[in-house]
Amino acid sequence: MVKASREFQVFAKPGGSICNLDCHYCYYLKKEHLYPKGESFRMPDSILEKYIIQHIDASSDSVVNFSWHGGEPTLLGLDYFRKIVELQRKHQPPNQRITNGIQTNGTLLDEDWCRFLAAEGFSVGLSLDGPQEMHDRYRVTKGQKPTHKEAMRGYELLHQHRIPCDILCVVHAQNVQYPTQVYRFFKQIKAQYIEFLPLVEPQPDNEGGVSPRTVPSEALGNFLCTIFDEWIRQDIERIKVQIFEEAARTAFGQEHSLCIFRKTCGDVPVVEHNGDFFSCDHFVNTEHRLGNIQEAPLVDFLESPAQRAFGQAKLDTLPRYCQACGVLNMCHGGCPKDRILRAPDGEAGLNHLCVGYKRFFTHCQPFVANLSALWRRQSLEPQMPLARIKGPQVRSKTGRNDPCPCGSGKKYKKCCLGK
Repeated sequence: MVKASREFQVFAKPGGSICNLDCHYCYYLKKEHLYPKGESFRMPDSILEKYIIQHIDASSDSVVNFSWHGGEPTLLGLDYFRKIVELQRKHQPPNQRITNGIQTNGTLLDEDWCRFLAAEGFSVGLSLDGPQEMHDRYRVTKGQKPTHKEAMRGYELLHQHRIPCDILCVVHAQNVQYPTQVYRFFKQIKAQYIEFLPLVEPQPDNEGGVSPRTVPSEALGNFLCTIFDEWIRQDIERIKVQIFEEAARTAFGQEHSLCIFRKTCGDVPVVEHNGDFFSCDHFVNTEHRLGNIQEAPLVDFLESPAQRAFGQAKLDTLPRYCQACGVLNMCHGGCPKDRILRAPDGEAGLNHLCVGYKRFFTHCQPFVANLSALWRRQSLEPQMPLARIKGPQVRSKTGRNDPCPCGSGKKYKKCCLGK
């Protein structure tokens, strides 16, 4: 049986782009128009079973990870997800374990959903853009009503049932102005893992132009640096922030886990409700539809020349300006979808977020360098998660007059000693 040659994560969308909300910045709602009007956006059981079999068959790892996305996947109903688990058990090989993750806006979660998610070991990604006034700016219902209250009710249910929950916060032109308030809100609700997703909405008729909602690059840099400084002083042991962990991976010589910061991409494709395979969640269009899993197995698309070419293009089109950058190993040009500017020398392909990313990754370089030196001294395992590098372990090897391990540039005695 042919297996995928690399790790992959498929965003499976059994309900397509259908959602109960009408978030102003959502890029996926319009994907409904790729399909005939009146089509049922509900993956039939026959295709669902075929997808589950093919996904398991393609995976060579001891753990097979499924990611259920939308739209809003909970619209399919709890019985649909019971069917998913039933089919997974039916086809689960004896030497592999299956895990599930679901991305949701949280507004439809209730006690029954949470009992199921807890019992079946699901992890959950919950979309939450910060405090109420920031979240409700763009995350609204079909009737343009606010959604923060309902999302928080869902989050609290997940917390009560002890279901692992990642916060996905879209950083846009409004909430980027309030980094401390956003971060402290997440601390207040006891968030343990936070992903910050910068919003970039190109204006097709204007080269390099973006929507008013788009996060300004300079502001993103300030947002990340401000939060990083508080996190490193107070929260490194108890809160994981995805982009901070990605920066830290370079201290251990590890490949990035997040596709946008890898040299190449193409390992996070989409399978739509009817079995269509697309190269990437941000490239669900006719050009990047490679076929349908009813016509060929999933692994054939994962390993296809077209999919590999899609991923390799991220590296091959990297501007010379990026290739000479001091933080190239942390960024690798960012996501291709955001490469809408021209570099100072006029070459196309510079990321809209370049200035912000460069500021943040430069800002955290002292921390990464200290982390790397500490790892070498203490022979830490490269696989050790950043959150497990406890403060006391760092401090026990640091003299009062040594540079502070937090990367602030201050002496240890004038910075984190005693905190």
